[in-house]
Amino acid sequence: MLAISVELLHATFRGDPNGTANTGQLSMGEWPPSPMRLFAALVAADGTRENCWATDGSELDWFEQLPPPTIYAESLPIRLHRALLPRYVVQHGKTGLAKGKNGLSFQQEYISRTSTLVRPGVRVSPRNPSIVYHWAVGIPDTSTFIALRRRAARIGYLGTSDSPVRVQVSGDAYSIEDKTNAFVPDDRGDVFINIAKSGDLEILDRIYDQWKEHGPSISRSQFPALGQEVRYRSPTPIESTDQGKVVAWLRLSPAISGRRISVITHLFKQSVLSQYQQLFGEPPQVLHGHGFHGKGYETARYMALSDVGYPRSRGRIHGMALWMPPKSSPMDCARSRDAAFAVRQLTGKAINVSVEPHIEPHRDGDRPLAANSRRWCGPSQEWVTAFPAIHERYQTVDLNEVSRWCRHAGLPEPIDFRSSRAPLVTGAVDLAPVEVNRPNRPVLPYSHIWIRFAHPISGPIVIGSGRQRGFGLCIPLSKG
Repeated sequence: MLAISVELLHATFRGDPNGTANTGQLSMGEWPPSPMRLFAALVAADGTRENCWATDGSELDWFEQLPPPTIYAESLPIRLHRALLPRYVVQHGKTGLAKGKNGLSFQQEYISRTSTLVRPGVRVSPRNPSIVYHWAVGIPDTSTFIALRRRAARIGYLGTSDSPVRVQVSGDAYSIEDKTNAFVPDDRGDVFINIAKSGDLEILDRIYDQWKEHGPSISRSQFPALGQEVRYRSPTPIESTDQGKVVAWLRLSPAISGRRISVITHLFKQSVLSQYQQLFGEPPQVLHGHGFHGKGYETARYMALSDVGYPRSRGRIHGMALWMPPKSSPMDCARSRDAAFAVRQLTGKAINVSVEPHIEPHRDGDRPLAANSRRWCGPSQEWVTAFPAIHERYQTVDLNEVSRWCRHAGLPEPIDFRSSRAPLVTGAVDLAPVEVNRPNRPVLPYSHIWIRFAHPISGPIVIGSGRQRGFGLCIPLSKG
């Protein structure tokens, strides 16, 4: 067998699990440190090809072809993942007067130097600072074992440089003291962990060669993906969510007319899918809605958040939200959230707005209210549409039909309703048919709806056949 133990000397670990730390919205750090990260550290410890000093590099060719290891590490609760505050650091090689109007922070220690924003990500603090990677394979020969030990002895840190480690290689099972907490490869597992695959060593060599020739202009995104994600079963599996939830709240600047709801939600969906593709590969069916068969399935909802329900509301869209349906896996929810937070601009069809995460509280307090999650979550007995609800079929709208819409949206049946072609609340949008129905799609009627439930329920509430595009989004009304 082969066992590699890693001791976190500061009892903390910091690593960017998927390249989203620079968005500033990473809430969960990487845990456990992936075998791919360990492989990269072994490569860096003594180099490859003619750069090897203590080894000949053949052990790396063998190591990258190993199967997924069992990882002995504790399962961390959320409270042990601590996001670090952003900071400004001096830009290397750049001088000039720092101007506050350009968003540059003044450096007291380095006069006339400009600075750049750095987001350090999330620090993980395990109770047990030891991790063991175990492969149930035989080491081919003594020279391979010795070479791995030499490389391990030269590893100074995993992840970032403030995560110093001590790494040791062993060939016996007795090096594993605690076998109660284990991440085990499992096709039905609840977490994804990146492992090395055959060919990664060649990719790392190509990156290094290009970096020597072109310098820092070389970006990691210019090369094929390293490693492959494998499902693992964690010591305490995360249960799938049984209720739909919003995974991302976003603010738009500037606000746009509510009449552009169909365009802005389409742009938002395309941007989220594009970011997901760049960060994680093929998006799941729940995000794009293709590949489903039969009836009764639910997909993600891309919602536009408008200023509505107040005396001076104008119906302008100030934010966006991404809702994931019931039974979405924790991994799909987390990745969809990261993809939404990575969206920085929505451009197309006379729309050009910047996007940023709406994290509460922020520098402007609760404003804009339209982008605030509390504006759309209730709870309340009475709800009224901010955008008209598209009817699910050609039929007279009565209480039974609205109850059917609510059941399809995962809501309890209402006890009362009202339907109107015109808006029922200040700021709600009165749309023309061309602004609701999509080209080459069946033309369906639509109307504004007021509904009342027997008991207060929480939102966000979206009803009708256009709920995946944000139509039928409701606001809560105060009692009475």
